[in-house]
Amino acid sequence: MNLSKKRYIQGFGIAVVVLGMVRCAWPKVASSPDGRGGSPAAASAVAALDEADDTMAVKSFSVESDTAALRQSRFYHPDGQLVKNKIFSVPHFGNTFPDQNDVQLLSAKRWGVGPVANRADAEARKQELVYVGSNPYFYVDKLRNSVPYLVPRASVLLQDIGRNFFDSLQIKGIPLHKIIVTSVLRSKEDVAKLRGRNQNATENSCHLYGTTFDVCYNRYKTVQTADHPRREVRNDSLKWVLSEVLRDLRQANRCWIKYEVKQGCFHITVR
Repeated sequence: MNLSKKRYIQGFGIAVVVLGMVRCAWPKVASSPDGRGGSPAAASAVAALDEADDTMAVKSFSVESDTAALRQSRFYHPDGQLVKNKIFSVPHFGNTFPDQNDVQLLSAKRWGVGPVANRADAEARKQELVYVGSNPYFYVDKLRNSVPYLVPRASVLLQDIGRNFFDSLQIKGIPLHKIIVTSVLRSKEDVAKLRGRNQNATENSCHLYGTTFDVCYNRYKTVQTADHPRREVRNDSLKWVLSEVLRDLRQANRCWIKYEVKQGCFHITVR
């Protein structure tokens, strides 16, 4: 059937009138599924705006949560000032660090190298050992009865002790000090000489395996320069802080520790 231009215009006009009457009679017919009027494009735009509002709400909540967390932080006061945490130490050094040689020896044999005969033998075993020298986190004392080597596992432990000690001093508002390492790997020759002067020194020492080191608790290396001297801190205060650090690492099963009274050190073997 041929549709003339006149009839097409008349039909289009009738359809527009009918749709207008339907919209007036039943307004909901022209509404979107969520109850909002408009075309699909308009509905998409509205949905995008709603999503943006939700995103802003989440970000606002995150900022508020972060602010609340800052107010409850153990490191900062609500005004942003650093909290100076108290020094608690440990209840009793001997009870907190009771690990005798027989306990430490099991870990020493598991993780360590075979006992070295002398210093030349130690130098030849560098593929199994790493050099231990003074660095930003600890100071190695002049070694008379040992050589500056440890197995990698023990070296990492020593590094963590020094770094954790720094962190603890920082949050307690105490000037930075380095721990001092007094003994590391000992050869059989070193142990024999030591036993000649010290009858309490054991022949089957954990130091033979490169897993063990001593950290003194009555001396520390102050971190300072000539232009920026540090205030003095009692060694007892530093010892209390160090004991907290060592207790935490021992409880985390990182090491065995013996509190040595006569030698003035913590005798530490990696686990």
